[in-house]
Amino acid sequence: MKYDFTTLPDRHGRDSIAVDGLGKGFAPDAPQPGFDAIPMWVADMNFVCLPTIQQAVIERVQHPAFGYFDPTPEYYGSIIRWQETRNDVTGLTAEAIGYENGVLGGVISALNCVCSRGDKVLVHSPTYIGFTKSIEAAGYRIVHSPLKLDDQGVWRMDFEDMERKLAQNHIHAAVFCSPHNPCGRVWEREEIECAMDIYRQHDCVVISDEIWSDIILPGHKHIPTQSVSEDAHMRTVALYAPSKTFNLAGLVGSYHIIYNETLRDRVCAVSNKTHYNEMNVISMHALIGAYQQQGYEWLDELNEVIEGNVDYFCNYVDKHFAGVSYSRPQGTYMVFLDCTEWCREHGRDIQWLLDEGARVGVGYQDGRPFHGPCHIRVNLALPLSRVREACDRLDRYVFGV
Repeated sequence: MKYDFTTLPDRHGRDSIAVDGLGKGFAPDAPQPGFDAIPMWVADMNFVCLPTIQQAVIERVQHPAFGYFDPTPEYYGSIIRWQETRNDVTGLTAEAIGYENGVLGGVISALNCVCSRGDKVLVHSPTYIGFTKSIEAAGYRIVHSPLKLDDQGVWRMDFEDMERKLAQNHIHAAVFCSPHNPCGRVWEREEIECAMDIYRQHDCVVISDEIWSDIILPGHKHIPTQSVSEDAHMRTVALYAPSKTFNLAGLVGSYHIIYNETLRDRVCAVSNKTHYNEMNVISMHALIGAYQQQGYEWLDELNEVIEGNVDYFCNYVDKHFAGVSYSRPQGTYMVFLDCTEWCREHGRDIQWLLDEGARVGVGYQDGRPFHGPCHIRVNLALPLSRVREACDRLDRYVFGV
């Protein structure tokens, strides 16, 4: 490969919650002596950065002034080219693009302009923990529509359940996760068309979190929610960011695409009134550095690496962890393990699995806050050598007991 996906960057003492945050808050506990930490929980990557990002940031930092600024034409042009090349988006203009101080900030800004406090919002479950915390903290009530596993072990939307809950609860706003976190589902066009038609029938504004849209495994393709119909084009607030793709969460820099001018004006008005939603100049240059030609090449290689890690991990689970099931991810770098049967057979609970994994340095994530009652979310965005080591430890010290 042209780019380095085998070196594990030393993140200790470098402001990283993935390693320095162990034992704090909702993070896994730190390992016992004799085991180093293998971070497989929070959704960032343990690969070295794309060089053009660092180059763009360094070049800007070397200029000795950091005053007020406006986003440059290069910023908007980089996004337009990226969306056209990666997602087949046509007709996107700078006017439809707006900065968001994180995808979750964009979700709440959009809800604030279409809902009143106490209103109900439709969200699929399992549910990204960030949705739950942000939506509820903003004063809205979540109504869950559970995803269902089909006979092939693929997560599917339950359209009848969605329609029933929209009608019964008089819901007019939905948060849609595409691709889905934590399940790793990449929705097919027909599925999105059906969902959007249901939202249309119930006059429901859709806030589509598409932050994972670049991390798509071979054989699957991301379909932008706004692309499936003219109504979806005008009904949807779509949210993107280079942060998942290029591991830039620490720089904060998301963006919305809103084609509906009235809806866009309202979302921007809510964001602007708080004054929280101002872009950081370094974040802007990081995006420009990411969306270079090298970024396209780097991403293609990243997706190959993630596929290899998923193959290795899933095959290992199949061979060594009887009673643990999963739906093979089609996108993202997460695997959502269902440990219900294993716990039943071994007289253990999910907390025991979490504690024992953390004890030997495998810091995977509790699935219960994602509405997985006996589940673990596993981050596979790290060198394959560390995935192998994690599997070996889990077999010897946790699941193989």
